[in-house]
Amino acid sequence: MTPPLPVAELVPVRGSTAVVVPVPSVTLRHDDVAVFADLAKLVRPRIVVMVLATVVAAAWLTAGRPADPAALAWLLVGTALVAASSSVANQILERDTDRLMRRTAGRPLAAGRLTVSAAWLLAVVALVAGTAVCWLASGWQPAAAALATWLLYVVAYTPLKRITPLNTAVGAVAGVLPVAIGWLAADGPARLSAGDARGALAAAALATVLYLWQFPHFMAIAWLYRQQYAAAGARMLTVVDPSGLRAAGQSLTAALALVPAALVLAVPSGSVRMFLSAAVAAVVYLLATVRFAVRRDDAAARFLLLSSLGALLGLLSAAVVFGGPA
Repeated sequence: MTPPLPVAELVPVRGSTAVVVPVPSVTLRHDDVAVFADLAKLVRPRIVVMVLATVVAAAWLTAGRPADPAALAWLLVGTALVAASSSVANQILERDTDRLMRRTAGRPLAAGRLTVSAAWLLAVVALVAGTAVCWLASGWQPAAAALATWLLYVVAYTPLKRITPLNTAVGAVAGVLPVAIGWLAADGPARLSAGDARGALAAAALATVLYLWQFPHFMAIAWLYRQQYAAAGARMLTVVDPSGLRAAGQSLTAALALVPAALVLAVPSGSVRMFLSAAVAAVVYLLATVRFAVRRDDAAARFLLLSSLGALLGLLSAAVVFGGPA
């Protein structure tokens, strides 16, 4: 039965009568909430936000304030669609593995709440639409970089997780490619050809920082979930070497190399504040990595994971606030 419409209320306004119709409240049903929750698990918005922050930082370091903010906004929309598509495709390929891991068993595909055909349709539509939007907004080069990121993440990194511990090195390259999207969208090649190498240096430093940053970050995750990865047959470094020595060594090497790479971010801008911010973020990350390398326990891994997120946020924020072209 259709509920009755709300009754209009007559309210006097300076001798006249105004009709005020109350707006009925909107209540989300449990099914609606579940759909939104599944969508979030599919597209992993936190990863999408990280990708978009990288694109913005790279574009800002290359050219400063964008000449066409609308074009940059549309580029971010397209990049978000491509990133979301890669997450969906990743979960399609890993649905059997996800069922074997407690932290991923509740994902829509692993739990059977979404069919594979529907997921592929969503992934393909998002990929095609996202690539097209990137192309229309900023040209074919940023679109090609976005597509290359998708291919490397889905076609190379995802299958390698069940084959070799080198999957982290390959996945780290996919994590760096959003820098290329921002650099290309900000006319980085044209600026470099014209003799302005500051943007290229800043983008290269940012790419190096992001590549190195991923090793301690992912080794912390691999340590915390090493037993689940082992049960699922994933060839993570903490599964191949349960002692954690190789993971600790790889993390420590990357964190040490990240310190000078982070400092190079300040060179193109000439900003002392950028230099200090980068130094603090890199050193804090290094100390957290040293703690993990020495202790190799869950508490140290959790602290390293949180420190990695804080260090990345600090570096990207400093790049945007202090690191623009001088």
